[in-house]
Amino acid sequence: MAGSARLTNVVLVVEDEALVRMNAADLIRDLGFEVIEAADADHAISLLESVPEITVLFTDIQMAGSMDGLRLAAVVRARWPPVALLITSGQLSPPTADMPTGARFIPKPYLPLQLKDHLRSLGL
Repeated sequence: MAGSARLTNVVLVVEDEALVRMNAADLIRDLGFEVIEAADADHAISLLESVPEITVLFTDIQMAGSMDGLRLAAVVRARWPPVALLITSGQLSPPTADMPTGARFIPKPYLPLQLKDHLRSLGL
């Protein structure tokens, strides 16, 4: 629909540490994107089911809850193939073979410019 108020390029930030999540969300908003936040994978899946405008999943690997970020990314790749995947961790650096097809990895701590470059490389 032309001229609609539909959100575009919504980034879903999934991080169980509240301050880290808020910081990442603020950085991404400062880069000009809409952001939705989730504290765990279950909440993220619920949001993906209800907000079709989500175009990017930005998730930490190590999280409390029913699944970690790599498993979440695999589920998202299977259920929502168009959603771009950006995975982060300050503890792990997963081999490419362990990540879903097309996923990108950015190590923590990351600089705003690095995050911007990764989001742009996802076609945003």
